[in-house]
Amino acid sequence: MSRKIKLIWDFRGPAAAKTAEHHEIHLKEFIVMEKLPLNITGFTILNDMHAIAYMVVTDENMIAVRDALKPHRGELFE
Repeated sequence: MSRKIKLIWDFRGPAAAKTAEHHEIHLKEFIVMEKLPLNITGFTILNDMHAIAYMVVTDENMIAVRDALKPHRGELFE
């Protein structure tokens, strides 16, 4: 079984929550367009000035997705 990697986009400022929520829509569209094997996305509001959007990819797809979408960071997904 391959590893799962959570790619993360950070959004800061007073509109961070709405921006992260909207960004997740585009991540879902990308998954459908590229026919990726995993369909795990989400957004999390960390505080009133910082929110994240994320998608989970397999190890095999990570480099292609990273190069196409330019996430700010990544971490292993459990």
